[in-house]
Amino acid sequence: MSVQRWRRYGHDRLYAQTSDGQRLGYYDLKTGAVALEPGADRAALDTALATHPAFTSAAGDRAGSVALDDRAPAVVPRSRRPPEDHLPSAAPAAALPPATRPAHAPDPNGTGPRPVTAAWSDLAGNRPGASPRAQAVALRREAPVRTFVERLLGVRTEERKWRIGADGEEAVAAELAGLGQRWRVLHSVPVGAGASDIDHVVIGPPGVFTVNTKHHPTAAVWVRGSGFTINGRPVHYVRHSQHEARRATKLLTAAAGFHPGAAVGVIAVVGAGRGLTIHHQPEGVHVTARRDLRAWLEQQPARLTDSQVDALHEAARRSNTWRTT
Repeated sequence: MSVQRWRRYGHDRLYAQTSDGQRLGYYDLKTGAVALEPGADRAALDTALATHPAFTSAAGDRAGSVALDDRAPAVVPRSRRPPEDHLPSAAPAAALPPATRPAHAPDPNGTGPRPVTAAWSDLAGNRPGASPRAQAVALRREAPVRTFVERLLGVRTEERKWRIGADGEEAVAAELAGLGQRWRVLHSVPVGAGASDIDHVVIGPPGVFTVNTKHHPTAAVWVRGSGFTINGRPVHYVRHSQHEARRATKLLTAAAGFHPGAAVGVIAVVGAGRGLTIHHQPEGVHVTARRDLRAWLEQQPARLTDSQVDALHEAARRSNTWRTT
């Protein structure tokens, strides 16, 4: 058996596997949560973890609270697969697993633990543009020949709309990837019971930002307060961004147990080949070209501590935080 330590995106976990490569599950060194792979043996997981000094140290620190053997393991689904370089080098590529939250969540204000009981899937492994990309792929599969011809002719179709949208979200994600270690970023965050999602949720010392990507490769984009036009045609991007930010503020406040301040809606414009003109910014929303997004975020004044950023990220990456109407 072997155990590899994995530290990314604020996580610190020990992943265990058998000598023949079968994954057993993981232990979260920060929270004490245990997740068991489907069909894996819990005793084998415990035996493997016990060989790692980090687990021995963490278990000793938690002695007298909750014994590892007394916790019911969470089953690890395999629905999310992050890039291979995000996993320990000695382990095969596998899911960044959805997990079950431990019995209590940390409270950054020190007022005591807040009970959390519902199971949740981990959104940290979501890929940018996943939803529109899936829509585009589905439309191509329905009519592959027609789609191919339409792309050759430059026809503006539903498939193109979804594909261009996914390309834009990936471009913005690449810009956000340059943020420093004190920042946390989630992509394609599903909200509510329907099919809507937030393109990117960014959490850092300046607060929470909901980033909505708008990809218009050859358009002229014009902004004056709440007025937003694409090639002279008015759109409701500002109103949608304001609603998205208010909703995120409400849900994250409830899930994290403290108010992080009002989330700021951001509209990141990709393309705009005929120019992006901003006369003045909308209320509660910042409009920016994609290439200027990271610099603008980093220039905002700090108002959250690192522990508050971590607590908000812990809340934001739980799928059940966002499944509220």
